[in-house]
Amino acid sequence: MTFDRIVSRPGVLAGKPCIRGTRISVELVLELIAGGASIDEIAKAYPHLTREDVEQAIRYAAQYFGHEAMLEVEVSQ
Repeated sequence: MTFDRIVSRPGVLAGKPCIRGTRISVELVLELIAGGASIDEIAKAYPHLTREDVEQAIRYAAQYFGHEAMLEVEVSQ
């Protein structure tokens, strides 16, 4: 799957994946969704985003986290 709307550049938001042509990170989109916003509400709140931008950010995050390994770390005191 290609993500032509998602870019990551070291000089923009410390390299966080963002929606192309914006400083809106995939992380922000996920935070808005987690807070109860719908895709349409996000697109309306950020008029320079399209519904497709938001959907691709969500798919990007899903693929990224699908390849993550979760490790439980025990910290000794």
